[in-house]
Amino acid sequence: MSIDTEGRKTREVCAEDIALQQQYIEKVKELNFLSAAQKGKPKHYSISTFGCQMNENDSERLAGMLNAMGYTETGDIQQSDIILYNTCCVRENAELKVYGHLGALKKLKRENPDLVIAVCGCMMQQSEVVEHIRQKYGHVDLIFGTHNLYRFPELLHKALVHKETVIDIWESSGVIAENMPITRKESVKAWITVMYGCNNFCSYCIVPYVRGRERSRRVDDIVNEVKTLGRQGYKEITLLGQNVNSYGKDFGDSTDFADLLEKVNEVEGISRIRFMTSHPKDLSDKLIEAMRNCEKVCEHLHLPVQAGSSKVLKEMNRKYTKEQYLDLVSRIRARIPGISLTTDIIVGFPGETEEDFEDTLSVLKQVRFDMAYTFLYSKRTGTPAAKRPEQVPEEIKKQRFDRLLEVQNKISKEINDGLLHKEVEVLVEGLSKNSARKYSGRTRTNKIVNFKGSNELVGKLVKVRIEKIHTWSLEGTII
Repeated sequence: MSIDTEGRKTREVCAEDIALQQQYIEKVKELNFLSAAQKGKPKHYSISTFGCQMNENDSERLAGMLNAMGYTETGDIQQSDIILYNTCCVRENAELKVYGHLGALKKLKRENPDLVIAVCGCMMQQSEVVEHIRQKYGHVDLIFGTHNLYRFPELLHKALVHKETVIDIWESSGVIAENMPITRKESVKAWITVMYGCNNFCSYCIVPYVRGRERSRRVDDIVNEVKTLGRQGYKEITLLGQNVNSYGKDFGDSTDFADLLEKVNEVEGISRIRFMTSHPKDLSDKLIEAMRNCEKVCEHLHLPVQAGSSKVLKEMNRKYTKEQYLDLVSRIRARIPGISLTTDIIVGFPGETEEDFEDTLSVLKQVRFDMAYTFLYSKRTGTPAAKRPEQVPEEIKKQRFDRLLEVQNKISKEINDGLLHKEVEVLVEGLSKNSARKYSGRTRTNKIVNFKGSNELVGKLVKVRIEKIHTWSLEGTII
């Protein structure tokens, strides 16, 4: 067993590091070529992703490396030669799902000893999780974390050649690896990670402990990636970071996220720009002006409030009050009329009283979010909130959760009702997930619209008249 759990000093990945991984890509590719010649079939892989859009983007990079190594993607784990789980630890349910999947693979591994089972991502940055997998799931071949994802080819080669469990976890890192292969899941819109890590340490959140401190990618690297996407025919990009509003703070100069938006807005071929996530405490008036003035930046902002009680917000370490949040929303709407706002809300944070919860309902009613992603508080080991004694009983959390949904669903439906018979611009993304006979796309305000269309419309901007309203989507006809 190979284990590397020593912390690594902050450093840039130099050209030699990337060149080394390219060598391992070729080595694994050669192994797969010989296997395919002997067995008469190519090697296949499957990736299951849990968690946020940044995890999705990480999985696209893992897929890019696997494709470069000669593997072909399959949706059937029974046909897979390597099964990879990219994990999330933000909520307990995601962790339990991973353990369930790993347990179910034990029989498959017994039937096919050459199968490689790999686990990576945020869960693996927790030493107790790694130890649990090592002890309870001995059929897992490869475990690595978030900081050394770019070293996947080297680690996979080691697992294949030495036939031993490889565990390689970096406790901290300043690594930003550019120019590694990537296979994007979609052809119209793309995720682009602009920064890694988080410095905020919200008391309920495990992310800073598993993703590390904030590290921003260079402006030129991001712009070049966007230019490549534009040349490849992508029409929409979403800039990703745990808190994009902190972008550039580690550069030591005046560069910030507003400057990056203005640079990306100049790239030819791209029609729409989105970004997430924004922390309210760092959303500046300069950024609001950039959103207003950059014609490609969509009129949609995801602005997590998490709670409506200033007392709870303080205990969450969010560094803003209810009043400050509401003032920010007012400034945004004054400068960008018609903007849609979505948010995240945690129900049942330790110590939350009925009065605190009523404050949250009050914020919903005042702001009138287009949509709210709502979560029951999930205790995360290692976070300050997990140690608080006044945990809210599950039945109370669920009752409040249902009440909150009732209020928000009504608001979402009322906002959508205002679009009936209106004409909206939609970027056609492809066939609807809910209907094989309809196509789907989104408005600039991030509303899902379903309509009758044809495949040649994919990637195009079309005008749609809205004829039917649902709480979470719209239906219409192309004009």
